[in-house]
Amino acid sequence: MNSVKVGLLGLGTVGGGTVSVLKRNAKEIERRAGRGIVVTHAAARDLRRVRNCDLAGIQLTDDPFAVVNNPDVDVVVELIGGTLAARELVSKAIANGKHVVTANKALIAKHGNELFAQAQAKGVMVAFEAAVAGGIPVIKAIREGLAGNRIEWLAGIINGTGNFILSEMRDKGRDFADVLAEAQRLGYAEADPTFDVEGIDAAHKLTILASIAFGIPLQFDRIYTEGISKITAEDVNYAEELGYRIKHLGIARRTEQGVELRVHPTLIPYRRLIANVDGVMNAVLVKGDAVGPTLYYGAGAGAEPTASAVVADLVDVVRALTADPENRVPHLAFQPDALADIPILPMSEVETAYYLRMEAEDRPGVLADVTRILADAGISIEAIIQKEQAPEAQHVPVIMLTHRMRERQMNEAIQRIEALGSINGAVTRIRVEYLNKN
Repeated sequence: MNSVKVGLLGLGTVGGGTVSVLKRNAKEIERRAGRGIVVTHAAARDLRRVRNCDLAGIQLTDDPFAVVNNPDVDVVVELIGGTLAARELVSKAIANGKHVVTANKALIAKHGNELFAQAQAKGVMVAFEAAVAGGIPVIKAIREGLAGNRIEWLAGIINGTGNFILSEMRDKGRDFADVLAEAQRLGYAEADPTFDVEGIDAAHKLTILASIAFGIPLQFDRIYTEGISKITAEDVNYAEELGYRIKHLGIARRTEQGVELRVHPTLIPYRRLIANVDGVMNAVLVKGDAVGPTLYYGAGAGAEPTASAVVADLVDVVRALTADPENRVPHLAFQPDALADIPILPMSEVETAYYLRMEAEDRPGVLADVTRILADAGISIEAIIQKEQAPEAQHVPVIMLTHRMRERQMNEAIQRIEALGSINGAVTRIRVEYLNKN
């Protein structure tokens, strides 16, 4: 049987890794897929640039549409990133009747609904395992391995840059700006790190995970997103003192009122496995009603870890080439006509516990004023730490852990606390999740 011919869009880190994995493991891949998989065409912006892979036998061009429109190409692999050109190229590939594999989380999160509908109409597949958590096969695990479960919630460290920064802040006592600069020197963070440190990258990925977990349309614009740029070394240390670690989590939870979709810094009990995922590694914790909590851990980026997911998608596509399109695994796990219009909860209605840090005047009655405000809002306190300062200091740090309540209650209480003349500046608020079986 003839080999399946792949057209590659993008020969950067992941593109080069994909070529290398396909060539190195060609025999093993053919045994799994039933047919050979060969990159025959590739598009790159700069054809003179030295690549990190063997390009022998590959026709190169600087025009990606020449690859998409080539009748000899069976499957298009999109690895150029961004959404404008990628959306047009993927749409054109589908219109040409070609299957598509992509690692582009922003493309899927923002335009996946329309692309999947187009692919369904044309009877082709759009595979996107590499779009979330690099080489960790978490999409396949949720979509297929946990298909017998009602997924109740998931929580993930799904951005390696942010996790590296928080790990370094905890382990070495460094501040955010210092570690961010190192992450940029090491190539973990871009020159403009906004997508990583402000949670946008994680929100793209959470959009996809929530859709396949709960059978809802992709809804990137409904995700509450908060970054880590305001986390201080003091917060990291106080969390550790209380028995917690700060992680930047993407959380999706099914409730009776609707679905929670949120990305934000989160205190987690230090004994939880996910609290001990450090450096640039990723991990996703998924709770199903039958299986209980399951953890998926591994490299969330890099040439060959991400290429591993791209090639796995290629194998799936090749296996399905002769299958009836109506009987393939649905793009978003649930049959297209069975996606549910479950409401997305506004952040004000989400229930969680909280870590609060404030600078209070060091005099009698101040703490009583704060606790009275919390009590009036129906907020109970689990723990309080009041740190001693130098004798000449006018304010001292006060750290509190609260029990669970609705976010709007906490918002109102924080406004009243910040209005007290005895409180200096803004109150730092970090949400707390226990990530146990409930």
